[in-house]
Amino acid sequence: MEAISDIGVIGIAVMGENLILNMESKGFSVTAYNRSVDKVEKFVNGRAKGKNIFGAMSIEEFIGSLKRPRKVMLMVKAGRPVDDFIETLIPLLEPGDIIIDGGNSHFPDTERRVKYVESKGLLYIGTGVSGGEEGALLGPSIMPGGSKAAWESVKPIFQAIAAKVEDGSPCCEWIGDGGSGHFVKMVHNGIEYGDMQLINETYQVMKDMLGMSADDMQKVFAEWNKGELNSYLIEITSDILAFKDEDGAPLVDKILDTAGQKGTGKWTGTVALELGVPLTLIAESVFSRCLSALKDERVAASKVLTGPTPTFEGDKAAFINDLRDALYAAKVISYAQGYQMIQAAALEYGWQLDYGSIALMWREGCIIRSSFLGKIKEAFDKNPALQNLILDDFFKDKILQAQAGWRRVVAAAVLNGIPVPCISAGINYFDGYRSARLPANLLQAQRDYFGAHTYERLDGPRGQFFHTNWTGRGGETSSTTYGV
Repeated sequence: MEAISDIGVIGIAVMGENLILNMESKGFSVTAYNRSVDKVEKFVNGRAKGKNIFGAMSIEEFIGSLKRPRKVMLMVKAGRPVDDFIETLIPLLEPGDIIIDGGNSHFPDTERRVKYVESKGLLYIGTGVSGGEEGALLGPSIMPGGSKAAWESVKPIFQAIAAKVEDGSPCCEWIGDGGSGHFVKMVHNGIEYGDMQLINETYQVMKDMLGMSADDMQKVFAEWNKGELNSYLIEITSDILAFKDEDGAPLVDKILDTAGQKGTGKWTGTVALELGVPLTLIAESVFSRCLSALKDERVAASKVLTGPTPTFEGDKAAFINDLRDALYAAKVISYAQGYQMIQAAALEYGWQLDYGSIALMWREGCIIRSSFLGKIKEAFDKNPALQNLILDDFFKDKILQAQAGWRRVVAAAVLNGIPVPCISAGINYFDGYRSARLPANLLQAQRDYFGAHTYERLDGPRGQFFHTNWTGRGGETSSTTYGV
């Protein structure tokens, strides 16, 4: 087949199909391929009909249609399918050709694949793509990493199809080496989990403690979306609360309260433990989904375990303002923890990352897009070595202003028996981070008592370790000092 296409996409599910249409709309010719060739025929004779999109009926025909250097984008299920396609493609490609994984692959897999594909003389990109079906079609956030030599070839396509911010800058820039692109996408998804759970907790306090109807809550979220909390997730929450079922009742009230997940949130929590990053708020958001899945157990427990009946007798308008402050402050903590994790990974894996650029990539097109991401970019542009987002003057001042209302919300929720795991995890992290002294001195004494794990002293230099024979029955031998 004649080389006619600028890029080829394998996988014509929702994301792949819409990315192909997006690419074609920006002036690029695309070849589509799917193992189920009937999907190819349906696509080229349906949504792609009359467009500069070609359907390949075999992998050989697919490769033969691509201009050099060939650019093959995989939009297939993460895991084994990606490895299988890599093995299929390698014998058909030439040195300098590029394989792109646009799925939700785990970053260690991408690290491994970059090295393997490069060893075959080819180039490999692992890129996060966020924005869902609409983003894929109209402009997603794209987070590419891997073989830097491939970037100049794919940059014109990726930046053309990506979402744009106000000044026209694309929400796509090179992240870094290895699996860094997929790592950043993983953290993006973790922050997304946190954002969603924070909104859900706010919703439950409004509903169960303030007794607000879906219409009442819709008005509040719509108003919040005009201010500092402006974001995609606040916007769609307002839309959801306004949506009525066929009988005129709010549809949201009829949806079963058990949440699903695809695994990226769990990856974020697991990797945070491996890196030793206190990703407390995001981890709680994952556990909240796990707890929601225990629907039958919770229903049974509700019949035998009692707690306070939620009531509210104060100034409702003032408390709604407190809720706004709590949501905003906890949201800042979620992003701060996510960025701490990205920074820790950069140190661990030797990635050179531009943290302000990452914030720009999240400004539009993706699920966590919000107005204050511009402020995150400003914070890291001002201080690229910023250790924690809440130490930036803007975010520090915002949290200090919000903390009184934040504390009132957590206290009221606890007193009324309403779970707010992420809102409270946020303020616990804030209080822990701002504490010059935590009770870990007692913890270290306990470890030394039962395991001779040693401790450092306030009146000694860091790095000098001591052991005490606490009972008089132990010896002077101590365990090896170590940390994970």
